[in-house]
Amino acid sequence: MSVLTYNFQRIEKKYILSPQKYELISERILPCLIPDEYGKSTVNSLYLDTPDFLIARTADEAVNYKEKLRVRSYGITFADSKVFFEIKKKCDGVTYKRRVSMTYAEAEEYIRCRIPPYDTQIMREIDYTMFRWHFPRPSVLVSCEREAYFFSESRAMRITFDTNVRYRSEDKDLTQGSHGRLLLPDDTILMEFKTDSAMPLMLSRALDEYGIFPTSFSKYCAACRDIIRRKKSEKTVICNQFTNIQ
Repeated sequence: MSVLTYNFQRIEKKYILSPQKYELISERILPCLIPDEYGKSTVNSLYLDTPDFLIARTADEAVNYKEKLRVRSYGITFADSKVFFEIKKKCDGVTYKRRVSMTYAEAEEYIRCRIPPYDTQIMREIDYTMFRWHFPRPSVLVSCEREAYFFSESRAMRITFDTNVRYRSEDKDLTQGSHGRLLLPDDTILMEFKTDSAMPLMLSRALDEYGIFPTSFSKYCAACRDIIRRKKSEKTVICNQFTNIQ
């Protein structure tokens, strides 16, 4: 398999939509959109972290700089499927993504044995980041159903609509499907606009007209908060049960 490296620099804005707001905004902008290469697909992101979620907690608390490590796949994943090993950084509102394509088997081997499968500039950056975080392990698998488009006036302007956003922290093997616990209500749509330039005027006007405002939302950080909250709740239940026995 040929090695592909990618480098993105762009501004990303996220919006949480109700079904009603989604209908309104889609009617306005869909005529100006073209499906991208993945079109409608299941997006799976396997995040790497320390046992105490240090990367997630650092990103959640940071103001000007955040970074995450993940392995991303599209659709059903097999050992020989192409995946992307990524560093995603956000600095002063600008998102930078550096990623290398490889098979899922190669990604698993690298995580396990710490030997980079390829020698490229971006792979060296990923390896240094892995080293700096003491070689984190698979932490949480986040999946969603995505519709991805770019604007007809420029391929550099993309918009995605994510539904059925879910996660799991057990069975973190991409080949075992994309099942998981819902992270957002099942009728919620997460819209994300991505560009290296300005927002199209027609989109800006539609968002303003329908009262749709950007929000700060990280699927991975939200999943980690939910995991921690559930663990605390389970401990409380166990303590109460023990107290009742006493």
